[in-house]
Amino acid sequence: MKTQIVKDHKGKPTGVFIPMKEWEYIKSYFPEIESIHKDLPKWQKDIIDQRLKDIEEDPKQLLPIDRLFDVLDR
Repeated sequence: MKTQIVKDHKGKPTGVFIPMKEWEYIKSYFPEIESIHKDLPKWQKDIIDQRLKDIEEDPKQLLPIDRLFDVLDR
């Protein structure tokens, strides 16, 4: 796949360009992909906002994902 990373004036990645041929191929495997951009319901946004606030107030509660995988493997 010949994607291109789109960057802002500071060099920070801001998007991806995917050629149409590859995009059509992706859509053939994931037909629901074009509906992914729809807004989240307010209740889901509220949960995310609360979790981000909690992490900001106490960053120690944010644990590495490896610890979760270790727990799930047990």
